[in-house]
Amino acid sequence: AQDLTKIFDEIEMPLIPVLYKMECEGIQLDSESLAVFSASLKKRIDELTTKITKAADVEFNINSPSQLADILFETMKMPTKGIKKTKSGFSTAAPELEKLWEVHEIIPLLSEYRELTKLQSTYVEALPKLVAKDGRVHTSYNQTVAATGRLSSSDPNLQNIPIKTELGREIRKAFVA
Repeated sequence: AQDLTKIFDEIEMPLIPVLYKMECEGIQLDSESLAVFSASLKKRIDELTTKITKAADVEFNINSPSQLADILFETMKMPTKGIKKTKSGFSTAAPELEKLWEVHEIIPLLSEYRELTKLQSTYVEALPKLVAKDGRVHTSYNQTVAATGRLSSSDPNLQNIPIKTELGREIRKAFVA
């Protein structure tokens, strides 16, 4: 109906064997460099945990939004004007905490803590577990998933690895060309 048969026959179908070969070949991952990076991240996360609990003057589960909200808004009495409320209290989502950036030193510490723990769990610890016996990560390339027509990658998605930060670039260095 949209006269796309030529694109299907001349672009999409010839690409299938190429993508299949790419999936079979995989991408080599330097798991050792990620292990070294993981250790340095863990050290920094531990330092941040100490600084955050010291700034709050009480130990608590930093990863618990409700405990964090209690500490920030009840114990530390941070201003709540303009902070969104959820069913369980004031939000501790990143956009809400950004509103308090200048209020207390704990906010930038929490932001860095969250960034590092996300990188650690989502990429630095997870990627080596996805390495096959051949030392390579085998993703699936998808021709028809993205609405824009570009290729996408899944299981794992290798396109969402951060590149704008130095830490993200450090993760990308583990992929061997």
